[in-house]
Amino acid sequence: MGSQRAVFSNGAIAANLIPRLPEVKGDLGLSNTGFGLAVASTPIGALSAGLLAGVLIRRFGSAKVAVIGMIGSGFAVILAGAAPIWAVFALGLFLAGALDAVVDVAQNSHGLRVQRRMGRSILNSFHALWSIGAVTGGLMGAAAAGLGLPLVVHLAISGVLFACLNAVAYRYLLPGPEPQDAPVEAPATSADAVGAGKRAAARYGTLGALLALGFIVVAQSVVEDAGNNWATLYMGSSLGASASIAAFGFISLVGMQFIGRITGDSLVDRFGQRNMARFGGTLVAVGMGLALVWPSIPGSIIGFGAAGFGIATLVPAAMETADRLPGLKAGTGLTVVSWLLRVGFLLSPPVVGALADATSLRFGLIVIPLAGLGIVLAAGVLPNRSSRAAH
Repeated sequence: MGSQRAVFSNGAIAANLIPRLPEVKGDLGLSNTGFGLAVASTPIGALSAGLLAGVLIRRFGSAKVAVIGMIGSGFAVILAGAAPIWAVFALGLFLAGALDAVVDVAQNSHGLRVQRRMGRSILNSFHALWSIGAVTGGLMGAAAAGLGLPLVVHLAISGVLFACLNAVAYRYLLPGPEPQDAPVEAPATSADAVGAGKRAAARYGTLGALLALGFIVVAQSVVEDAGNNWATLYMGSSLGASASIAAFGFISLVGMQFIGRITGDSLVDRFGQRNMARFGGTLVAVGMGLALVWPSIPGSIIGFGAAGFGIATLVPAAMETADRLPGLKAGTGLTVVSWLLRVGFLLSPPVVGALADATSLRFGLIVIPLAGLGIVLAAGVLPNRSSRAAH
């Protein structure tokens, strides 16, 4: 129960700010490029701190790292929302990204620990709680915007609320130190050149698989970032939606992502990780492609929802596959893929912002269907078996 509360709050804290980003952008007088560069501070912070997660978890344990990091994230989001100038806005997002990267690895490490103890697949459902937290946070932000609640007051309320939720959740997390890394089998001693060649090929195969998994999570993060940072702006500025309606581009994406994740374990068990990834990438490409070709408020809400459902099972599948790659210490694949996930969040905002300033935000969002196509092409690296069968 503690893990569920912690993951739920992880999705909700930052999502409270997202529906109000157009307000921050307008108050600070930012261009699309300036806004995109500020938002890129989040993944820069994540990339800067993400590889520290393993050290912190081994030193303090995943439960403590996750809870303290979440409380700090709330204060970082308040700082971003209260920013009087661009630099403070970017600093708040940088700190939020750094803390989120550490929390993300800690929560997934704790989730895998729970999964091993339960002896069955729970990771998609675990991520679904993040999505429902994001939906809840988005609805809170949309309601606060509609009521005209001052931004700092709104974020302070949500920050204190979720800090208390995490403090309570800590009592229910798994106690004790983290399990020791499983020993890696040493290769058989042999002077045989063929055997050495096979081991070298296996190492290159593992590296290639890790890079392909990294590409999948980068593509997924590009799609998710568009919902997080650009859907509300696009719905409002390009399609003329009101502030409360414009938030439903983001809410639709994370809401359908939640549905995809809560049903993801059974779908993956039935169809396999590879087939689900190919279906999801196709849904992203077709759904958002049609929404951009024939723009409308209802069509865009549906398109963002299709994209959310399409990416729902990708990160859990990539993380689980990476965590089982041969020749790597336990946790190494998970940490690397988690770190690469942030690369997409770094690349997406300035690219979309620059395309929007050069042409239009509608054209800038073409990165979403392109990412969907990339997912279809890279999906072959995933095993075409159920995640449950792996236990």
